This record gives sequence, C-alpha cells and structure tokens, in this order.
Amino acid sequence: MAKTFTELMRIKSPRDAGGMAVPPKTLTTEVATPTVGAVRQPISGHPAEGLTPARLAMIHRAAATGDPELYFELAEDIEERDLHYAGVMATRKRSVAQLPITVTEASDSPEHKKHAQFVRDWIAEGILEDALFDMLDAIGKGMSVLEIDWVSRHGHWHPGRFLYRPQRWFTFDREDGETVLLREGATGVPLAGHKFLIHRHPSKSGLTVRSGLARVASWAWMYKQFTLKDWAIFCQNYGQPIRLGRYDGNANEEDKAILWRAVSQIAGDCAAIVPDGMSIEFVSVTDKSSTSDLYEKRADWFDRQISKAVLGQTTTTDAVSGGHAVAKEHRLVQEDIERSDAKMISGTVNMQLVPNLIAFNFGPQDHYPRVRIGRPDEVPLGEFSTAFAALAPLGLTAPAGWMRDRMGIPAPDDNDELIGGGPASGAAEPEGIANASARLLLSRHRADPADADVARLSDRLQRDAAGALAGLTDEVRSILTQARTLQEAADGLAALDLDPTQLSIAMARGMALAHLAGQASLVDDLEAKRR
Repeated sequence: MAKTFTELMRIKSPRDAGGMAVPPKTLTTEVATPTVGAVRQPISGHPAEGLTPARLAMIHRAAATGDPELYFELAEDIEERDLHYAGVMATRKRSVAQLPITVTEASDSPEHKKHAQFVRDWIAEGILEDALFDMLDAIGKGMSVLEIDWVSRHGHWHPGRFLYRPQRWFTFDREDGETVLLREGATGVPLAGHKFLIHRHPSKSGLTVRSGLARVASWAWMYKQFTLKDWAIFCQNYGQPIRLGRYDGNANEEDKAILWRAVSQIAGDCAAIVPDGMSIEFVSVTDKSSTSDLYEKRADWFDRQISKAVLGQTTTTDAVSGGHAVAKEHRLVQEDIERSDAKMISGTVNMQLVPNLIAFNFGPQDHYPRVRIGRPDEVPLGEFSTAFAALAPLGLTAPAGWMRDRMGIPAPDDNDELIGGGPASGAAEPEGIANASARLLLSRHRADPADADVARLSDRLQRDAAGALAGLTDEVRSILTQARTLQEAADGLAALDLDPTQLSIAMARGMALAHLAGQASLVDDLEAKRR
C-alpha cells in the first residue's frame, strides 16, 4: 500500500513533542557507549574495599559537590557484596516491575483513541515491562539512565529496546546540581531528551544524588562489615584454645623463632615439634556462646534497619512476634511503598517517553495518552460481592458486562457448558417462551394438584394458542419455541402472514399466565419457609 507524502515525510524526519525535527540517524545511533581508557570505563572500581568512616564521608561529600562517580561505584559495590541489601532491593524492584500496565485515552475523540491504542500495541510487546527493573535501580542510587534505541517498523517509530547505562558514566551540572550530563571532556555533554529515559526516584527531598537509599544504607553496611570481620576472626578461633609457648631464660633468638612457628602453625597443621625444655600450653576460652551472640545480634540489627529503609518493614525478611496482625499491618506499608514507586515510574514514562512516541508517529499533540503502572484501586472481590448481594434486594442494579469485568468472569460462548446462574431479568429460558411457560405451569401444578384455577388457565391458553397457531408450518413453530426473548419471537413472526389480533391475544394471555405461575411459585416458597 503506497504511503502518502505526509507519511513519507514523517518517517524521513519525525518531530518530537516540542515540534523540533529529529534526524532519524540520531534515533538509531547509540550515544552513551563505554570508552576504554577514557572517562566511561566499562569496568567499575571497588571503593568498598577497606572502607573507613573517613573515606565514606569523603565519597559522600564529593558526590554532593558534583563528583558522584565514586558514590555510584560504592552503591553498586554494596549491592554486590551484601546479601541482605541485594535481597531487599530486588524485592522492592520486582514488586513494581511485574505490575499491570494500562493506557488511558486523552479524550473520547477517535484520534486520541487511535493514539492510545498505538501505545497499547507497543506495550503489549513487553519492551517497557522488561525495562522497569532497570529503571527502578534509581531507588538505591537516586536516578537511573536508559538509552532508547528507536526502530522504524511499518512506517512507525517506537523504542525497540532500552539500554541500561551505569550511573557512573554520568554527572550533574555544577550550576544547578540536577541536570544530568554524559561524562565527556571536562564538563560533560547534555543529553538529548528523545534518546534517554532518566528516572529519578527520591527517598527524601533534596538533590537527586543525595536522595538514593544507598547513601544512608552505606553507613549501616560499613559498620556491619566491621562486626562481620570481628565475627570472622572469632569464628576462626572458635573451639580452639589459645596456644601459649613458654621458653626458659637460656633460650636464644633461634629457639624463640622455633617456638613461635610451632605455636602459630599448630592451629592449621594440628601438629608441631619443639626442642626439649620448651612447652606449649593450651588455654581454653569459657562462655563462647555469649560472645558469638553479640556479633550476630549486632549484624541482625543492621539488617533490620536496612529492611526498614528499603521496604518500610521487617516482616518480609524476618519473622517477628505478633503473628498475623503484625504481618497484615506490614503488608499495608509495603503496598503503600509499591503504589508510590509505581506512581513515580508512571510519571517518568508519561513525561519523557509517551509524548515523543506519539509525536514521532502522529505529530505533536496538545494532549497525550496516559500510561498507568500499578494495581487497580478496587474493593477486594470478597467485600464487593458481599456488599452487592446485600444491596441488590434493596434496588441496586449494575450492568452484567461491568460485573463480569469486575469479577474477572468472561461471557460464555454458545457451546460452553454452564455452571450456576439463571436467565437474565426480562429474558426467557433458553428452551423458548412457550416451553418456559409450560415448565412454570407444570411446576406449579405439581406443587398443588388440587389447584383448579391454574389448570383452567392452562386449558384456556392451550385453546387460544391452538387457534392462533393452527396451520402454521414447522418453520414458524420453530421460531416460537426457540425464541429466547419476546423481541426475537416478534421479529421472527413479523415477516409471516398471520392474524395479528388473534396471535397477540394468545401471547398476552401466555405472558399473564407465566407471570401468575411465577407468583404462585414464589408464594409456595415463602409458605414453605414459614413452616
């Protein structure tokens, strides 16, 4: 199918949300690539090695004054070294990365609906969903940067993938402390808005570089490492006595060296020899359990503080007293954090991605579709069904389609085996109007064989219908018996040459009879309940 001139021009030179023409080459060329031997090294440093309070304070000061490279390396280093910090960070990221994604039209206009559907079709490919985990790396470091690799397919531009770029490859403008720059040269290079998705995820107000959780977690991690180091030294000697070597006053330096080698090697080799006259004494350590508990409790305390900072609670990672009630309260806290995270990441997508995605394909717009990441804010199904069951007898009604969507129950197909339910209000049973009336009459007649009134009504209906239907073909009889509603029956009979007066009288009496039979059945049920 030939493309119009406007479509060809759009593909050749798309315009961003601000109306500026964007050369296609800039959409497909990678910008933030590693530079071996320059400022963007592919291999990170490890400032966590031998970290001291003085060095940690220096790293934080440098980041706050415009040089965040060491801080970003430290944040990555901590996440790689500490099992607990890595676990709680992954829990928080994945709780949002797997949430449903929905799109809302800017308005009810056909054009806006077309834009929203275009975004939905692209989201359905899973490209954005796969990128959410990397975007949420900003929780720890304050920001994350993803480079957008745009592709053209079937005459439309859309992101083909999001390339994660390490934060250490970027810096901040020293004039405002917020504008993200690509490390290049002495001052850095500004980033093109259509090529990068910069997500900021502050855990506190202030500069982006000071708002990540890694800044506060780094102190807890460092002191925890001191504890673990002491604990490791204790465990290395746990269960082994202190080796005490003794030498007399005549021992020379060579004798002392022999004794020292024996004392130091006996722990690993479990055997040693010493000259006659020298002795080695083993001094046992008492109350080892209370000493080891000190290290464990201190390390666990730091882990709990990190859990509170990252997850807002500790139940997810540690069993606490209080049982179900405490777990329920902590789950509510976790859901609050999840909603907040999802709201922030939705804002980034709506501000930095969706406008250009639509503008590149349909031109700049006054309004754009909205992407929402998160669970629907709805009443739980159990509470909803209980409330509706109580309010429905009081007159509350709802569309069946909305109820099915709310409960997640699809509408059945014609050939599906059905479980539960009954005919919709105002509709006849599947077996047809005539059969439904007969079934109700038969049910009522069986319930009370002595009811002569119902029997006479049945006979009258039979005579009236016989007069109206006399001589009808099998095709017409099929229309009446198979119709599900009165409208279907009327439409089927409208094309036939029938006596409308006689037939309408019979049908009216049939409806009245069915109504009376239903009322009688209801009365029987109420009387049975009273008994």
